[in-house]
Amino acid sequence: MTNNDIFKKLRVAHKLRDDDIVKILELVDFRISKSELNAMFRNEEHPKYMECGDQVLRNFLNGLIIHLRGPMPKKGEKKKEEKKKD
Repeated sequence: MTNNDIFKKLRVAHKLRDDDIVKILELVDFRISKSELNAMFRNEEHPKYMECGDQVLRNFLNGLIIHLRGPMPKKGEKKKEEKKKD
């Protein structure tokens, strides 16, 4: 299974549009154009097909975590919340 296959399956599973994927990648300061994104979702035989590299998939997964869970709390913030509960 290629990175493109994984990327496509995640896109369908989470019902993401191109705009959503661009915003998710921006959460981790990774910029990609819609045309580059569409090239990754094309058929392998298409002349403008582009392979999805490890860096793109890694940044997408990291951005997806932030998109779904929210940003990680800072180390000091977590301790403050625990002190309030006590």
